[in-house]
Amino acid sequence: MNSELRVAEKKDWLKGATGDWEIIIGMEVHAQVTSKSKLFSGASAEYGGEPNDHVSLVDAAMPGMLPVINEFCVEQAVKTGLGLKAKINHRSVFDRKNYFYPDLPQGYQISQYKQPVVGEGVVRIDVEDGRAIDVGIERLHLEQDAGKSLHDQHPNMSFVDLNRSGVALMEIVSKPDMRSADEAKAYVTKLRQIMRYLGTCDGNMEEGSLRADINVSVRRPGEAFGTRCEIKNVNSIRFMGQAIVYEARRQIGILEDGGKIEQETRLFDARKGETRSMRSKEEAHDYRYFPDPDLLPLELEADWIGRIEKALPELPDEKRARFIKDFGLSAYDADVLIAERASADYFETVAKGRDGKAAANWVINELFGRLNKEGKAIDETPVSAGQLGAIIDLIGSRTISGKIAKDIFEIVWTEGGDPAEIVEKRGLKQVTDTGAIEKAVDEIIAANPDKVTQVKAKPTMLGWFVGQVMKTTGGKANPQSVNEILRQKLGI
Repeated sequence: MNSELRVAEKKDWLKGATGDWEIIIGMEVHAQVTSKSKLFSGASAEYGGEPNDHVSLVDAAMPGMLPVINEFCVEQAVKTGLGLKAKINHRSVFDRKNYFYPDLPQGYQISQYKQPVVGEGVVRIDVEDGRAIDVGIERLHLEQDAGKSLHDQHPNMSFVDLNRSGVALMEIVSKPDMRSADEAKAYVTKLRQIMRYLGTCDGNMEEGSLRADINVSVRRPGEAFGTRCEIKNVNSIRFMGQAIVYEARRQIGILEDGGKIEQETRLFDARKGETRSMRSKEEAHDYRYFPDPDLLPLELEADWIGRIEKALPELPDEKRARFIKDFGLSAYDADVLIAERASADYFETVAKGRDGKAAANWVINELFGRLNKEGKAIDETPVSAGQLGAIIDLIGSRTISGKIAKDIFEIVWTEGGDPAEIVEKRGLKQVTDTGAIEKAVDEIIAANPDKVTQVKAKPTMLGWFVGQVMKTTGGKANPQSVNEILRQKLGI
């Protein structure tokens, strides 16, 4: 669908003093390529390090130094394009984007303009009410990052750290297809998820590996696009949502007062929750783009692209559909499990050969719950997929009850060990001997004649008797057997 023709759901419109307004959003996401070295030099692309420690003569723009393309970075860009179902251009060109800034030692940025490595693609995002929206990708191009100016190291001077100078970035430009802050947040979340599955960007926003420039404009529903303003370098999905809503309301206020929106670049102040003017918006001609004379056009062979495509991992949408189909999961549980590739892999190992719903319940509620409580990532879990699967097997064989299983999980989490051996050594096997259960039931009934009278009038009180029997047996009695014997003895 043409971006201009799509009108948002009415609930997404913003109320102004004179009527409804619709937000139009497009994004330019800057994703740092996962690579050991930079785009045009062999210097380390690792995050951190002492200032100016990861800088080659090329990065520092020393006279006579020439860029050499990093093939792996190109491969990562192609892989990302394939993951976005985008057209891969067999011929692309690197250009010089000319502007002056203290942390840009060359006085220009090597980027791509008219002939990027990746063309049009699409990202499907899920929104509330079970709807899905396709956000068009205009292009993905490779470019080098600039350095960083440090203004808080000296009272009278600014310092420059060139560690980031020359680091490979993928700039992913969307079409103006988003109509609310929630859609924009869902888009960046999905884009980040896809790249993390592919291993092409780590998505660590706090380290600056993923940040976005957000183009925002407003219009009366169904009218032509208005003048857009760009919000520069937002590196938090939550802040993106706040920035979009603030900027849209700012523009609505100006228009309803009879004013005019000036196209400009703005910054988002997270502390104040507002955008402020940075500079007038540049156009392409301001940068005086021209092909970089030091770099030949990039020619990609079809066979090379084909090998990358064949090696792609299963992506989130496909994995989600398979989990729902093969394991009988709800859409919600599938979404939770596929959020990270490592989490999905862990679940699949646990679920293999077992009941998928039971595996999902244990992974989501017990494992993820405990990881969240302790602030750990899935790769830091002390309970392996094999150990959790063994606990589920013990429940399935009725060796232990669900309650005992949680105790076993706690022991494995804190002490480690084989669940079956823990059950054996600590005498935690479930009591399935009906004779022993009957004895406990008889004792509880004999000691509580008043409760017996009550349960016959109100059968829902059976749970009290179950609880007493479980307490008497130390939680080892088989709950199903307890229920059956109690109903028989009490005549309910």
